[in-house]
Amino acid sequence: MNAASLLPGLPPGARVLVIRLRSIGDTILLTPALRLLKEWRPDLRVSVVLEARFRQLLEGNPAVEEILTPGEGAGWNKLRSRFEVIRKMRRQAFFVCLSLHGGPTSRQLARWSGARWRVGFAHYRAPGLYHLLVPDARTILHKPFLHTAEHQAAAFFYLGLPQKEIPRAQLFSGAGQTAWWDAKRESLGIASGQPYAIVHPTALYRTKEWAPEKFAQIGAHLQKAAGLVPLYSCGPGESGVLDAVEKASPAPVRRLEGASLAQFAAALAGARLFVGNDSGPAHMAAALARPVVVIFGSSSSPIWGPWPRQDSNPSARVVQNPFACNPCPGDRCYQFAQPECILSVTFDQVKQAVQSVLAQVS
Repeated sequence: MNAASLLPGLPPGARVLVIRLRSIGDTILLTPALRLLKEWRPDLRVSVVLEARFRQLLEGNPAVEEILTPGEGAGWNKLRSRFEVIRKMRRQAFFVCLSLHGGPTSRQLARWSGARWRVGFAHYRAPGLYHLLVPDARTILHKPFLHTAEHQAAAFFYLGLPQKEIPRAQLFSGAGQTAWWDAKRESLGIASGQPYAIVHPTALYRTKEWAPEKFAQIGAHLQKAAGLVPLYSCGPGESGVLDAVEKASPAPVRRLEGASLAQFAAALAGARLFVGNDSGPAHMAAALARPVVVIFGSSSSPIWGPWPRQDSNPSARVVQNPFACNPCPGDRCYQFAQPECILSVTFDQVKQAVQSVLAQVS
């Protein structure tokens, strides 16, 4: 089969399975491609497989009919759950299974999906599993490097989705979460209509975490110079970072902890500004069209920066200093005694980025 004829040749109402197991950023940056597919072929019925902890990122998305998980639990419970998922997939008679995640779980799900056509990238292990292999995405879009949103969309373009400008990512927050945030905001002492900024000082690795005392400085600046109430957020198990920020602050800080992804999206949706490290919440804020300032250390901002890129998005700024060793795996610093890439970012650099973004949206 000619790959470019696969999607155009699907019968009306055909089912398409997309495997994208993790993470927050990957899931958010898949939504532009799903949006393009829905606008072009609204008849197609798209299911997405991703880990249960990320499913709220796609709930309410009109481009997605169904969200499946790869099976939850541990031991025999996980095996039983995985079997139930596979049995459900096979009953649905998918025409296409597109794997955007080449790990062992994705391979297993693709193998047993029952799809007529299995598609994966050519660099995946066990390429013989797939009927069609997507080449290097850079050759599809004719660019020397790609943002992750472009990389994921390129697979759909290769399969026949007409190429066009890749839109902003999407994230939807329901009425229930809005009501939750109204009550939560009041409990935090933020009045209705009072402008606030969400400051997210955590990240997956230390090589991506700007110093807590600098985040404390930024919060004080936002309140004094911009009239924005700083609200510090963190994910599960990250409260120690907020403790460090509070210790460096002249007064107790407002903290947003324990929120689900859907609840956090509701808080982001009302924020005047997001300031934080390279992390999943930064992609959530950009998807909600919030002004963002994102601080980068060990990872590549051209690949993982806010989408759309800052050169076409006046309400987004990336702050990163150049290092020859960038990007790196990020789990530790491979070049210096400490992660100089993130530690070299100054307060003045971030303050200037904040002022620039706020000037664009005021």
